[in-house]
Amino acid sequence: MEEEEKKEINNPEEDKNSSAKEVSQGRRDALKAIATVPVLGAMAYGVYRKKKAETSNRNAAEMFRFGSSSPAYSQTSSDAKVIRVGIIGFGIRGTQLMQGLGFAIPEYVEGLIGQSRINSSNTRYQEFKEQEDLRVVITAVCDIFDTYGNDAVKAGANIHREGVGGSLGPDPRRYLHYKELLAAPDVDAVVIASPDHWHGTMAMDAIRAGKHVYLEKPMTWTVPETYELRSLAKANPHIVFQLGHQNRQIEAYEKARQIFEKGLLGKVSLIETGTNRNDPNGAWVYSIHKDANPKTIDWPQFEGDPDRIKEYMDYMTSAGLLKYVGPESRDKFSLERFFRWRCWWDYSTGLSGDLLTHEYDAMNQILHLGIPSSASSSGGVYFFKDGRTVPDVLQTVFEFKEKEFTMLYSATLANQFSRSRKIMGHDATMEVGNTLTVTVDPQSEQYRKQIDQGIVKPGEPFYTYLPGQSVDAVSTATERYFAERGLLYSFISGKRYNTTFLHLKEWLDCIRNGKQPSCGIDQGFEEAITAHMGTRAYLEGKTMYWDKEKEEITRE
Repeated sequence: MEEEEKKEINNPEEDKNSSAKEVSQGRRDALKAIATVPVLGAMAYGVYRKKKAETSNRNAAEMFRFGSSSPAYSQTSSDAKVIRVGIIGFGIRGTQLMQGLGFAIPEYVEGLIGQSRINSSNTRYQEFKEQEDLRVVITAVCDIFDTYGNDAVKAGANIHREGVGGSLGPDPRRYLHYKELLAAPDVDAVVIASPDHWHGTMAMDAIRAGKHVYLEKPMTWTVPETYELRSLAKANPHIVFQLGHQNRQIEAYEKARQIFEKGLLGKVSLIETGTNRNDPNGAWVYSIHKDANPKTIDWPQFEGDPDRIKEYMDYMTSAGLLKYVGPESRDKFSLERFFRWRCWWDYSTGLSGDLLTHEYDAMNQILHLGIPSSASSSGGVYFFKDGRTVPDVLQTVFEFKEKEFTMLYSATLANQFSRSRKIMGHDATMEVGNTLTVTVDPQSEQYRKQIDQGIVKPGEPFYTYLPGQSVDAVSTATERYFAERGLLYSFISGKRYNTTFLHLKEWLDCIRNGKQPSCGIDQGFEEAITAHMGTRAYLEGKTMYWDKEKEEITRE
């Protein structure tokens, strides 16, 4: 696909009666007349001007802004300090994070080359080759599955982003235990992409070792370690901590935040968001690698050390949740559990930690939600009768009493009907993904005059922001879900970027300039507590409450 221009359009229905020209002229005059009306007037006039100039100026979107809608972006200087990075975990997400840094196994690059030859509009190879050099070197990798560990070495050595047969650089060192990697003197920062039950522990160990941390979401596996990790990060402010929510780099979300803060939507009372997926990957039924067996996988390290397992079991026991975990399985090697760990509470945070966190962080970015005052959940294992303990259907309602609105999250892993994120205000509803749409409500009071004048047609999109719509080479339901939610690509000033690349770049820039990233420990704490409240509400069958003064989750 050729690079697409950023678009901002308005598509009012053409008047079909004999006085169409007069109405059209009247609308133009009205648009000009309300150009001084806060927010909506500026929006309407900007859309009018864009539509008028579109045929002669494809960059006419620059005429209409609420302010800068693009996240700040600047090239990494060619003389910037080289950061030495260690990779912990080279599974599905670890591979994607390495690619975001600019490193991939030759076979992956060869596949991109082949795709571009078959379809000239597929530009993924060109984009990867031209992806900015972030001035990093992969000095160390760690994965407890030998095949993944060896692949991580090959990816780290592929410094020129070559296909099969290309020239490689020096191999990074492969470590068999993550603590050995953290002790390495030639590692400045680590990217952690382990299973959920290792997230908090590895992040804390990395901070203690003096390494900067990029941690995949969710931030923690249990409530107690959430507080511990926050305290440790706060006590070491020189360590740059970034939680892996790449939606922080989506251009449409910044514009959505500005629209909300300027009052375009009126009083917001309800937020609806959710997850619909309907393929094996989407339900965490990942393929089992042909090389996997007890000799190639360090099963004891995957499960965790005995003290850590006991701590977790004590936590689950105190919460009355022991029935949801299977301690008897911990000494028994299982390929299903190793590759499909998200299906069991023993290692997973379920839908709350894996997918709800994406939705929550997106809304937190726009609305500054903070931690909800309460959470109630329901659901169950309704479709995938494969022995899993985490639900494949989940409904969670978060109440934000101080802000006077509710956020509803619902999910199914057995249906992929597309649903947008909706922020519902008294005067308008905003739908947000990689694109953004504002629809004025028929009962709006703020825009009653514009509705009566025919400038705004209630119930129809009045404002649509399309920074880019390409989802080329996206085929599965899971990929399309992420693409539609802006979790694969973002457009900045008309150019398409990999959002994972942007999020990693922000982290690296902050390491160099001593600033804090957009999804640091405070945002991570809000995410983790919110997700844990939803999970605990589901497991215990009770409403969970947040005591703001004591900073603790309660049942009363």
